[in-house]
Order: sequence, then structure tokens, then C-alpha cells
Amino acid sequence: MAGSLAAAEQEARSAPRTLFDRLWDSHVIVERPSGDALLWIDRHLVHEGSFHAFAQLAARDGVVAEPGLTFGVADHYVPTRDRDHIANPEIARMIDDLEANTTRHGIELFGMKDPRQGIVHVVGPEQGLTLPGLTMVCGDSHTSTHGAFGAYAFGIGASEVAHVLMTQTLWQKKPKRMRISVDGRPAPGVGAKDFILAIIARIGADGARGHAVEYAGSAVRDLPMAGRMTMCNMSIEAGARCGLIAPDETTFRWIEGRPFAPKGDELARAIEDWRALKSDSDAEFDREIRLDAATIAPVVTWGTSPEDALPIDSAVPDPSREIDEARAATIRAALDYMGLRAGQRLSDIAIDRVFIGSCTNSRIEDLRAAASVLAGRKAAVPGLVSPGSALVKQQAEEEGLDRIFRSAGLDWVEAGCSMCVGMNGDSVPAGERCASTTNRNFRGRQGPGSRTHLMSPAMVAAAAIAGRLVDVRPLLEGRS
Repeated sequence: MAGSLAAAEQEARSAPRTLFDRLWDSHVIVERPSGDALLWIDRHLVHEGSFHAFAQLAARDGVVAEPGLTFGVADHYVPTRDRDHIANPEIARMIDDLEANTTRHGIELFGMKDPRQGIVHVVGPEQGLTLPGLTMVCGDSHTSTHGAFGAYAFGIGASEVAHVLMTQTLWQKKPKRMRISVDGRPAPGVGAKDFILAIIARIGADGARGHAVEYAGSAVRDLPMAGRMTMCNMSIEAGARCGLIAPDETTFRWIEGRPFAPKGDELARAIEDWRALKSDSDAEFDREIRLDAATIAPVVTWGTSPEDALPIDSAVPDPSREIDEARAATIRAALDYMGLRAGQRLSDIAIDRVFIGSCTNSRIEDLRAAASVLAGRKAAVPGLVSPGSALVKQQAEEEGLDRIFRSAGLDWVEAGCSMCVGMNGDSVPAGERCASTTNRNFRGRQGPGSRTHLMSPAMVAAAAIAGRLVDVRPLLEGRS
């Protein structure tokens, strides 16, 4: 019986496999008859919001099983201004607790005053902690960002964070596999944020539920790592368990020289192993989606879900034209909250402020894209630019990008989650409308009563100049 089981397992392993299958199979410790598997976790990232898990650990007199595989980052609640005197005592306590917990358990911390501090999903890749083939978890849904490197990365809850702290393992049910291919050459001014918003608009906010999504196609391969991270970051907004992209030469070049990445011969050997992290040509997926990049225009959201997204040259949908009454009711509720009218041109929607930042779009490439539009121009509305890390901030200042933002009339602040989550001193006032590079336009996401329109950094820069939602492409003419 044991021999037949071993033979069956060997046959299954030799069958064509997807990239996700390879990642999953290499981390399974044991499987239950139910199909659940205990996975080894290679990297665990924690932040100020992880205090619940550390409290569970303390209640059991527990210790961190593998402190060398856990890294702390202060990002969600840290203020982006006046850091020497944090006015909110609750925020100050959370930041202090993170430092105390990581010190107690021997965990490396990229704390608020660390020169490497930043948003956890920017710091991980930047420091070389994110590598192909790893399993990575964090108590934050946008952990899917790290899948851009060919890692199995996903967000977990507080009790799961505690489980990983104590065991360096996690029980998971294997998701289905979906491949989304984007081929062709996009128009100038169209990029990763437009790709992922177009995908979510097409398949819906639940369209990838229960699936691990692999992004493929020539347009995806042409993206820099920053764009790949943007796409994987927002996979969760389509309901996916994770998003991932097979590593290639672009990935390997990006990793080389990172502080925690392999060096020299060790890196060369690692790259040879990483080259095998791809889907077999005849691997089967549970679902396939294809898009033509040439047909994608700059995309903006109009409602209260990332699936409420349309090309900038479109109009707000009319619920009276919807056959599905449930969908019609959803549209009516969204229009009411957003203060929009059916049939209104998206390019006629005035905004009150802009935000450039978040784990979705705060890397140096994102700031360059926004600055290329803003250079020599003035913003018609106020706005905030928060780089993804202290190192991104330093590089942006060396390149003079901060001067472009300031000259345009926008505030240039420290690194952190900032206005994306509206719980660290940066928020959108009630009733105001914000053009934002963030990942969620839920009701009140950027502050109680706030109204959010998601778009790319270049599109946010264009909106800042025009004081309304506008197509960035004319503003890019004659600019590199």
C-alpha cells in the first residue's frame, strides 16, 4: 500500500506543473486527508498591528521559533510628519510595543527612526528579503506584492501570525490556479496600474476568489519590477489568494546587490535554481484570462470597489440600464456615496486633493512617473507625496524629484502607509474627493466620508494639474 502511494505521489510530481504548484510542493511538510497542508514559512514580516499576535505569544509564555526568519517594520501607524513628538498616545504605544516585542524575541526591526524604514511591502524587496521560491506571510492583505518575485506570498490574520511566530509553519488549503496573460504593446502613459484595474473591472472583485493568480504575457514581461509589484499587490482586490510572476533576468538584476540577498557564487547558484521557477508549457490552469495591452487606456475608478473601474474617456454607469437589479442597486449606492450622477463623464469629475504613495505605487519608478508629468507645472489642488521607504525618499531627493513635487505645490513627507489607510494623521476630509495611487477605494478607506478614485501615479499627477480626472497622455507629449 505504501509503495502504491509513493508511486502515485511520484507520478503526480512528474506531471506538468504550474509555477504555483512548484512553490506549494516544495513547502509542504505534511498533508491532512481533508487536503489541508502544513507549510513551512521562509519569511515572516510583522508591523505595529501585529501586537495582538505578540500578546497571544506572551499569554502562552511562548517564544518565537525562528527569530532570524521574522522581520519587523514600522509602517501602518507611523506619522509622516513630526515624528519626534507623536501626538496620538495610542500610536506612540503601538510603535513602542513593536520595538519592545522585536527586541524581546531577537527580531530585526526596521523601526521608525531606522534609515531603512518604510512600508513593509517596499522594504522587503528593497532589502533583498523577498526572493524567488520563498513562502512569505504578513498580517496585511497586500503581502501578495512579493509574488512579483516568484514567491508564494499572502496575508494572514492575527491568530495565524501567532501560529507562525511560534512554529514557523501554517496550515493552508491549496488554492486553484488561474493564469492572466497580458500581451501586446501598451500605449504611452499606460502601465501596470491600468493593467490590474482593467483586469479587476473585467473579472470582478470576487473573480479570482480561491485562486492563485499567475500573471504572464509579453506586456507583463516588459514591466519593470515596480510594475510587477503593483500588479501582484492588487491581486487581492480581485479576491485572489496571491498573485505571482515567474522570475526572469529582470528579477535577477533587481535582486543583485540587495543587503540580504545572496552574494557572489551563492547568488549564481541561486539564480540557476530560480530559473526553474516557471510553469511548464503544457501545465493546466483552472481558469485562463487574456487581455490585449494595446486596447487598455488609462483607467480610473468611479465607485466604492476596485472593480468599479473604467477608461478615463468613459462615463459613470447608469443603474437604470442594468438588467441585474442587485448590480443596479450597488451602482446606485456607490453613486450616492461618491456624489456622482449617472452618465457623468469621468473627465468632468472635479477633485479636492491628490495622494501619491502606498505599497502599491510609492517606489522610485512611481515617483519618477508622477514627476515627469508635474515638472514645470503647478497643481490646482493640494496633495501629499509619501515615498515608500526612507531609501526611496533619499534617492528621490538625490534626483531632485522632491523639488518638482514641492514646486508644483504638493507636500513631500516621510515614508509610511500614510493616506492609504487614514489612521496615522494623514487622511482625506469627509466629503472630499481624492485622486489616489492606493489600492482600495472602499467607503471611508482614506478617512470617514472620504471619496477615493484609484489610478496610476502619472494619472494622479495629471489630475493634480487639471483639478479633475483627466487623461494623462496629452500631458506626456514631448516629454521622455
